[in-house]
Amino acid sequence: MKFDQLFFFLFPVFFFFRSSIAVDTLAPNQALLDNGTTLVSPSQNFELGFFSPWKSKNRYIGIWFKKVPEQTVVWVANNDSPLTDSSGILTITPGGNIIITSTRNQSSIIWTANITSRTVSNPVLQILDKGNLVLKSNDNLDNYVWQSFDYPCDTLIPGMKLGWNFRTNQEWYLTSWKSPQDPSTGDFTYRMDPAVLPSIVLRQGSQIQFRSGPWDGVRFGGQPVMQQNAVFKPIVVFDSDNLYYAFENSDVSIISRFVVNQSGLVEHLIWSQTHNQWIDIAMQSDSCDDYSRCGNFGVCSFYNFLSCDCLSGFVPRKRQAWAQFDRSGGCIRRTPLNCTTMTGFRKFSGLKLPDTLNFSVNRSALNRLECEKACLKNCSCAAYAMTQLSGCMAWFEDLLDIRKYSEGGQDLYVRMPASELDSRKKSKRTAVVASVSVISFLLVLGLISWFAFRKKTANNRRALADDNPSQDINQRIGDENLELPVLNFITILDATNQFSFRNKIGEGGFGPVYKGVLPMGKEIAVKRLSKDSGQGLKEFKNEVILIEKLQHRNLVKLLGCCIHGEERMLVYEYMPNKSLDLFIFNQTKDTTLSWHKRLDIILGIARGLLYLHRDSRLRIIHRDLKASNILLDSDMNPKISDFGIARTFGGDQYEENTKRVVGTYGYMSLEYAMKGLFSMKSDVYSFGVLLLEIICGRKNSSYIQDNTINLIGHVWDSWREERALDIVDSSLNNSYDVNKILRCIHVGLLCMQECAPDRPIMSEVAFMLCNETRLPYPKRTAFIFNTASTTPYSKSASVENRSVNDMSITMVEAR
Repeated sequence: MKFDQLFFFLFPVFFFFRSSIAVDTLAPNQALLDNGTTLVSPSQNFELGFFSPWKSKNRYIGIWFKKVPEQTVVWVANNDSPLTDSSGILTITPGGNIIITSTRNQSSIIWTANITSRTVSNPVLQILDKGNLVLKSNDNLDNYVWQSFDYPCDTLIPGMKLGWNFRTNQEWYLTSWKSPQDPSTGDFTYRMDPAVLPSIVLRQGSQIQFRSGPWDGVRFGGQPVMQQNAVFKPIVVFDSDNLYYAFENSDVSIISRFVVNQSGLVEHLIWSQTHNQWIDIAMQSDSCDDYSRCGNFGVCSFYNFLSCDCLSGFVPRKRQAWAQFDRSGGCIRRTPLNCTTMTGFRKFSGLKLPDTLNFSVNRSALNRLECEKACLKNCSCAAYAMTQLSGCMAWFEDLLDIRKYSEGGQDLYVRMPASELDSRKKSKRTAVVASVSVISFLLVLGLISWFAFRKKTANNRRALADDNPSQDINQRIGDENLELPVLNFITILDATNQFSFRNKIGEGGFGPVYKGVLPMGKEIAVKRLSKDSGQGLKEFKNEVILIEKLQHRNLVKLLGCCIHGEERMLVYEYMPNKSLDLFIFNQTKDTTLSWHKRLDIILGIARGLLYLHRDSRLRIIHRDLKASNILLDSDMNPKISDFGIARTFGGDQYEENTKRVVGTYGYMSLEYAMKGLFSMKSDVYSFGVLLLEIICGRKNSSYIQDNTINLIGHVWDSWREERALDIVDSSLNNSYDVNKILRCIHVGLLCMQECAPDRPIMSEVAFMLCNETRLPYPKRTAFIFNTASTTPYSKSASVENRSVNDMSITMVEAR
């Protein structure tokens, strides 16, 4: 201690005589001051120095990416002990300790690395190319006495670990910042669960918020985003000494990081040199990542409209709450298990395996049959699974935190009474018999209808004898592998009663839509493209090829198409409730949309858009998301429609430029309307507008009040003045969850921020809508008036020049 006191006494001398330091190292006779001086790693990858977070005056020692223009901090030393001015000094003592002091009071230590295990001879502090700050001896450069990688903050970068060293009892885990302005210890931790099987758990305090499935040797519990891909390779070490997760970038030029943000969202971010921004992939992508969302024996599926279902053979524990969409109570067995009666197993595929609260691993069972036999011998065994890494796993008592994946996942065998298994076999046999009967009846009816139809249209067919619609489609579209049914023009004429006015159900930007009935009785909607609509063969081809490949419950289903001469038609499934705009903008009908139904519609649209952006075989930007393009089926489930101007993106493409700006006024983002730049963030902006329209019951483009140019401006002003509830549709009569509706408004404003990089991606939007985590404060939205000024905040059209209709537009031509 006396030596350290002598060091403080001599420090001013060192400061005056040794003001320059090496590029990447710091010696005991050197100091790093808060005057812009930094340490930089040998290859210029990382930089260490003093910094202030966004909108904060406090000063911290941190490490950030050197090659990223936007300062991105990956590690903070004194995160819980900030300096309030620029008087900070970083030094190492002759005995080998790292300390931060202040020039105002050098005897008071602000922060220390607490290296007390031993004295280090000739210590040196160095920042390495991987971003690791290490203290070592000049006499033994390969042995690190201390390293920042052992003390992660909110960020994991290549080379860092998440897990345990069992030999030293060292744990590596991530902790969120308290806020973007405050890097002190936040509420969320992301750490490896040291149970029998490796899994990663996100907690808020002591409460689990998210749990990955167990590591199966390739990925965690079937999560596609965690498996090896073109960007990074996951590494899991699991032996007697270590259990940890790490990752490597697939290329040294890639800059990436995992972050636990202040809202409890785990993100994988990749720096795009081309677009000069972080591209983010949310690790928890939807509401099914909420821990135990569906309770015991409940299974969550993001592609299920109501998210939660009971496993087959189980029924809701609280039926009334379940009917009111509160499904956290879970499920119970329809027929209780009884050890004295016969039992068997039902297979469920594509799952995240249940939480390992009550389970065991049977190393002696070498295959599935042996695992099943072992489970049958134990009356308490509720389910089993076979995994590559651990072999036979058995669960006891209730099964918790199960979800269904769209791809991947694992098989789970759940114990069932023999009566349940028998009833399923009987129901299958009954279903087969019924199906055969129905099919036979339909075939007979179909033959009768076909003969009647042929007789009725014989003259027309003779006139069109040379017309081959299938060949025409392939020739005109140029896709020989098109699997979409091609309908005969005469069939469509008969179905729509010769395109009768009585059958007309709507008018879109590209032409009228007619209701039709096929000879077999199936109702259809026929979109007849107008010759003057602006949608030529290119847009028609685009819509046919795109929708043919899309399958999602929140996307409209294309049943067929037809080209006859200059006529181009698309045949969709019929939506009896037509489009969303007729409900939210029609005063005679909007009262039928309760708050719960509006929220269901918002979530359904979010799911459909997330599928387009991330989960479909093609990454698709819709470019014309609006209320009239959201169709509603008989159960009021939303379906995104009209893909005529949609565009597909490649795997590494995130933005595109076009000279032909198409879309709908009031829903277009600023960068798209002004510069022709569109990306997934353009659709996010449109979703934000649509979300607010659903809540307010008014069109964005037809709203004028005081100094605001549109609805968005009014909402923004009301939000800033803490009057957000004033904008809620009066027809709801205050029958809504205040916190939930305020959260939706908040998310809508985040979606409509002027700068595209500030907007969340759809996986984050879905996560924020379905969770109660803290939300960042939205930056100012685009296309609004500044209430303190008479000039528009954005370079949008002036009030006098703007259109207030709901027509889709092109840069030159309206449609």
